[in-house]
This record gives sequence, structure tokens and C-alpha cells, in this order.
Amino acid sequence: MSRIAPPWSHAPVAKRYILRLFISLKYVTANVVDRRSGRVIVTASSVEKELKEGLDCGRTCNSKAAAAVGEVLAMRLRVDGLASEPIHANAAKEVEKKGFKNRAKVWAILNAIRSHGVNLVLDDDHGSGNDHHFPCR
Repeated sequence: MSRIAPPWSHAPVAKRYILRLFISLKYVTANVVDRRSGRVIVTASSVEKELKEGLDCGRTCNSKAAAAVGEVLAMRLRVDGLASEPIHANAAKEVEKKGFKNRAKVWAILNAIRSHGVNLVLDDDHGSGNDHHFPCR
């Protein structure tokens, strides 16, 4: 019987760092997960007091708030020395999961992360090997 190594083992992991987005009507949260340990290593959210005070979300969070979350996440990745590591995201999958109406928020986060010098890799859903790399500046 073959045995599958658990995700937290020290075996090499392709796509080690993964971006996960959580979008509700009121809040936007972006997490970078280390697939080797299974832990969130960097996070940013419009729930955070400092971020929330600078946003005009009211009853709903907009693309501007989503971009601010992406900006803060990028800064935290840089501080932690992870900006040059490949951070993988699947934009099509995130839009599909969050619903078409949230696509502007998904892209606002991704573009903010990319524009602040993070090595963001947009994965291709179809396995054609056409992953899109946006390297650090």
C-alpha cells in the first residue's frame, strides 16, 4: 500500500506559497498560505482597525478597499522577505468561487500585489504550462 505524505511534511512542494482570498459583502481578506506547513504566513484584511479606518466601506466593501488589502499584503510580504518568492494565485478559480460580481475585487487585489513588487504567479487552469509570472521590480 502506498502512503501519501501529509501536506505539512518536509517534502518539496510545488507552488509552496498560495494566495487565498475571502470576500464578503462587508470585508475582504487575503492570506498567503505556506503549503509545506499548512499555515497562513501573511494576512491582510479590511477587518483590521488601521485598514478599516482608512476605508470608506460603509455597508459594502468595494474594489478600492480590495486594492488597499492587496497593497498591505504586499508590504507585509516584503517586510517578511517573501516578495521574491513565487506566490501562486488562480484568478479564474478565485473569480469562479467568489462569483462574477466580485471579479473587480479579485483583480484589484491581484494587481495591487503585483504592482508593489511581489513575484505573483497567475496559474493557468488548463494545465497548458502557460503560468503568468509577474516578477519583482
